[in-house]
Amino acid sequence: MSCALRVGIDVGGTFTDLVASESSSGERVTLKVPTTPHAPHAAVIEALASLLARYERGCRLELVGHSTTIATNALLGQLGLELPRVALVTTHGFRDIIEIGRQNRSELYDLFVMRPRSLVAREDRLTVRERIDPSGSVLVPLDEGSLQRVCMQLQMRDVAAVAVCLLNSYANDVHERRIAQALASALPEARIVCSSEVDPEYREYERFSTALVNAALAPIVERYLEELLDALRARHIEAPLYVMRSDGGMSAAAQIAATPAAIVESGPASGAIATAALGRRIAAHRLLSFDMGGTTAKAGTILDGIAQVATEFEAAGRTHSGRAVKGSGYPVRFPFVDLAEASAGGGTIAWIDDAGSLRVGPISAGADPGPACYGRSERATVTDANVVLGRLNRKHLLGGAFPIDAQRARAAIERLARPIGLSVEAAAAGIVTLIDAAMAKVLRIVTIERGLDPREFTLVAFGGGGPLHACALADELRIERILVPAHPGLFSASGLLDAQLHASYVAPVLRRLDEIDGAALARSFDERETRGRNALIEQGASPETIVFRREYDARYRGQSFELAIEHDDSPSAIAQRFHDAHRARYGYDVPDEAIELVNARLTAYGQLPVQSAVLSEARSAGSKGRHDTGRTTRDVWIEAAFLDVPVFDRAALHSDRPIKGPAIVEEYDSTTYVAPGWSLRLEGELLDLRRAQ
Repeated sequence: MSCALRVGIDVGGTFTDLVASESSSGERVTLKVPTTPHAPHAAVIEALASLLARYERGCRLELVGHSTTIATNALLGQLGLELPRVALVTTHGFRDIIEIGRQNRSELYDLFVMRPRSLVAREDRLTVRERIDPSGSVLVPLDEGSLQRVCMQLQMRDVAAVAVCLLNSYANDVHERRIAQALASALPEARIVCSSEVDPEYREYERFSTALVNAALAPIVERYLEELLDALRARHIEAPLYVMRSDGGMSAAAQIAATPAAIVESGPASGAIATAALGRRIAAHRLLSFDMGGTTAKAGTILDGIAQVATEFEAAGRTHSGRAVKGSGYPVRFPFVDLAEASAGGGTIAWIDDAGSLRVGPISAGADPGPACYGRSERATVTDANVVLGRLNRKHLLGGAFPIDAQRARAAIERLARPIGLSVEAAAAGIVTLIDAAMAKVLRIVTIERGLDPREFTLVAFGGGGPLHACALADELRIERILVPAHPGLFSASGLLDAQLHASYVAPVLRRLDEIDGAALARSFDERETRGRNALIEQGASPETIVFRREYDARYRGQSFELAIEHDDSPSAIAQRFHDAHRARYGYDVPDEAIELVNARLTAYGQLPVQSAVLSEARSAGSKGRHDTGRTTRDVWIEAAFLDVPVFDRAALHSDRPIKGPAIVEEYDSTTYVAPGWSLRLEGELLDLRRAQ
């Protein structure tokens, strides 16, 4: 009898990670292959082919879960992913809203600051005569003559997609639906996106931007998913394909093609979801998710087994010290896992600035050419610094399958050290210190700046570089405990196997809490629950597993920002929840001020057909021929001197043998550095690091 596999594949900047679970036994198999940036689906197919080649008796894939950065890369302008020509149809007099935007400036004091290039050229912004007021009443009926002129103009232009964005269509979408109908007849090959369907909320600039991002990405994401599905079918893989959404849920590929803005933050979300699943398994209520990969480091908070979610972000925007720079990207109103991110990964390049100071990042060597120690570059990176310091194996990674050129790494750092009068080791230590400082900032953002105390959290470190740097970050934030999951370098991919199916809906409310018609609001929630249930069942969810979460975006009257709070049938309970949330975030509340409900949100959650509850120790598809077993030693640079430090093979560790730092634990896809003052114990599938008392 052939086996059945459920597969998660995470395409990262440097490696494409695969985790497969055998449905009968629950055993997990892992694999890493280099990412192919200009044809990302090629690495996905290579990873699947390598996996299936292991099974001589044949193996059937039950499903493939996938996270991808293709949407973000397209918005960032990656070669080979050029955005198509997009048109905008809007209310007469409002064609320039998308360019005027808000008053946000990404560089406040730079008179020559450039806004992100518009997704739609001005000559492709066409208008129709119509007007609907904020209550949904029609003030000016849609002028059919202006609509026909728009259709004729667009027929003469080579547009791949059209965004229909009318003023106040969130309150009444009758005109948008009529325009979409006419455009579909006139432009049968173009994708038509209505703002009232993808983002039925007030604030027209953000709604227009969200619709335009969807329109611009639709042809690219659809083509990518078609190429991936064609490649799977060509290899007789008929398993359904699911894609990780920005909010940490999964959706069928067909659903993603309709709303591609839902996957802009697809890649980062899976690591937080894996951390949340771990927290539920071990009953840990407060976890910090810390993922350091080849190009970036990301952090998020997990409270009571749930990854924290926000409702708006700027796609393809810049970050500064881990914070998103307002006005530097394209606003997208779609739920996403609330993460802080820094350009800090193993491939982050070190350099000397004009003042002669050592700097690290933000540029990354990525997968090609990669760090100097990979043999194709001359530029020093964080990975090279860890090789020079002895924290990383100086001979190989991936269990011996990936050779490391330690001399090349040393030469690259020496070229930086010589001009500033440092030894090679001191320069390497400086690189690590600088990158640790950058990553500590993102941990502060998701804790201290959210009103949370990092000392109350356990740090879950994963990614290829997370466990190497975890102790330094925990020391900086006075965190007492670190957990390193099995196969941390592939942990994000395992989140694809833990994720549920999601369907989310939002409806505008814009009423004071004491003016709300509770019965009408309940009917609205019930209608969306029916839609959500049907959508999840259509995608393969088991009906008995479907649950719903009702929430509001609420604010004090006069505020221009909202907080998400959970629904309750009692208005007084809703008010108290909002006061509590406001006080936790901003340090104060105003009990006598009126509360407004801006939006009502519903999220439907459903499980795919039951997975095995058994989780066996994972096997590495690339671990054959491993050179090191048990305990060895090597020189590691610690506090300005090389010390002889024990090096352990994780597979050979025993739960009854605590390890005091300094020490190193190696495994197929990552290395854990146990710093002085820390101790380690194997607890089931986890490495449990605690600060020495």
